[in-house]
Amino acid sequence: MNLRELVSALNDFASLSLAESWDNVGLLVEPSPPHTVNTLFLTNDLTEEVMEEAVQKKADLILSYHPPIFTPLKRVTWKTWKERLVVRALEHRIGIYSPHTAYDAVPHGVNNWLTQGLGTCTSVPLHPSTALSYPAEGTHRVEFCTDNTEHMDTVLSKIKDIQEVSGLTTFPARVEGEEQTRVSLNCSQKALLEVVALLSQNSPLYHKTEILLLQKPLLPHTGMGRLCTLSEPVSLSVIIERIKSHLKLPHIRLAVGTGKTLESPVKKVALCAGSGSSVLKGTEADLYLTGEMSHHDILDAVANGISVILCEHSNTERGFLSKLSDMLVIHLQNKINIVVSEKDRDPLQVA
Repeated sequence: MNLRELVSALNDFASLSLAESWDNVGLLVEPSPPHTVNTLFLTNDLTEEVMEEAVQKKADLILSYHPPIFTPLKRVTWKTWKERLVVRALEHRIGIYSPHTAYDAVPHGVNNWLTQGLGTCTSVPLHPSTALSYPAEGTHRVEFCTDNTEHMDTVLSKIKDIQEVSGLTTFPARVEGEEQTRVSLNCSQKALLEVVALLSQNSPLYHKTEILLLQKPLLPHTGMGRLCTLSEPVSLSVIIERIKSHLKLPHIRLAVGTGKTLESPVKKVALCAGSGSSVLKGTEADLYLTGEMSHHDILDAVANGISVILCEHSNTERGFLSKLSDMLVIHLQNKINIVVSEKDRDPLQVA
């Protein structure tokens, strides 16, 4: 498969527009075209050890969940390990693609996979994603009424000359028992200033003007984090064993909420793969599940009676790769070979 075709298919699988604004996602390293991809190599973190594995397995494109290039590189030399990754990739004509938080947000992504370790439950995003565009053109809707047809025609003529005004309509309306004409239009933030300035010159219209901020619609089941409601409450100790089993971990880190014990019931779980403090903070739940949190955010949660389970950052993400492999086989119509890294692992271990 041609690299550009594959990148387009990956973007269709999870739109990069869902990624957080601070993130660095998409095609990060591109060999000179034409570049054919026969083997797609999946990893959570692209380390030098993993890069060597990708070279040995003759990968043509590495899909690294975490972006190996995040802060800008001022040079590409052999001096630092991230620069060496780029050098090795280009020497062996291997592309690098990263989806990161786009995969966190999609309904079939990392956080959805993480919920499967809790048992039967329903879940909703903690921070829902919105559509790229507004339901109508423009960011604002302006509406006003008038009973002066001749004067209205003059005002409407001037409004039509303003750029970024759309959907201008008029229709009859009855206001306080009087027959009037209601005007509705959509406009951008910039055009709104011009429309308001024009109406302010016509005091009777200006005082009857309504300005509505249009909202981008929410995307169903899409967004950062998940708030999960278990079908049946279970004890904290049971949830711990379920999570360890799902993530294939011999241990987790646990902070028990104030007034709670291992036998306390858990009904609501707020979770976020990776580093979840900013996503989980302030959410009412019995339990927070994530990879890592700051010391003080843990203290806040515990003081509010919320228990916290930490599994280390990438341990809450890596297991998703095998499911991702299966989904991509179907999405890419089995056109390329997909390999999951065997060397990728969390850098932290218990000593």
